[in-house]
Amino acid sequence: MNPTYAVAEELQHNANSIAKEMVQNIIQNIGVEIPKTEIDQAIVVYTEYLGFLGEVIHHDEESAPAALLEWSRNNGEREAAKGGRISDIILRYPPTRLVFIDKMAEISLKHGVNTEDLLSINKKVNNMLDISINETVFAFERLNAKLMKEVQDEVNILSAPVVPVQENVAVLPLVGKMDHDRATLIMEKAVPMVAKQKIQCLIIDFSGIVTIDATIAKHVFDIHNVLRLLGVESIATGMRPELAQAAVEGGVDFSSIKTFATVKQAIDSINSNHKL
Repeated sequence: MNPTYAVAEELQHNANSIAKEMVQNIIQNIGVEIPKTEIDQAIVVYTEYLGFLGEVIHHDEESAPAALLEWSRNNGEREAAKGGRISDIILRYPPTRLVFIDKMAEISLKHGVNTEDLLSINKKVNNMLDISINETVFAFERLNAKLMKEVQDEVNILSAPVVPVQENVAVLPLVGKMDHDRATLIMEKAVPMVAKQKIQCLIIDFSGIVTIDATIAKHVFDIHNVLRLLGVESIATGMRPELAQAAVEGGVDFSSIKTFATVKQAIDSINSNHKL
């Protein structure tokens, strides 16, 4: 039998036993204690991996099998889903690469593989590892970005609540950093809620805002104009000097909006006007 094919056959037929030995060697090289559940999972993974490698060597392929790409993506997505770090995966690749190369050399020499074919096998090993880690990282980043966006969307929704404080009056507390996305979200979420709840006066409280620039101040003013078209009076509270200055610099005239230092002062004013 061709020595190279003999290597491929051994990898495919003895994948599990080879995987167990390699995982133990990798753990020793890493030098950290790893839970048994992760060790068992690693053995399963490397058993599959060695099968992929045997297939690549046997068929003299340069590209990685579709199954390996899928496994790599699942590996990255699994780490992202559990809130892990991509560095935890990457740190394991150098010792993994060394163990793979050493084991391939051992098996190749046992079957009398010549130097040229041994270099070819090592090239395939390294190519597969590189493709695998690339797919793993890309999958991790894609899912991690998606999960972060979902969390941010939830935070944004929660950060723009319309809170009724008395009949026909509600407060929209703005908290954190106001940016274009937040301003757009308020327009898309908060304004319809005001109409649905039949609010007649909305107090927009800026006391929790960290930063705001002239552009964003204009977005807030646009919200005021939309509310006015809906017949809703808007009142601004908690407008600190630096926020007011940013609005003025952006050419936004807040003189048409009633302003108060606190939400309590705004509510007291509303109640006084109703009594009159």
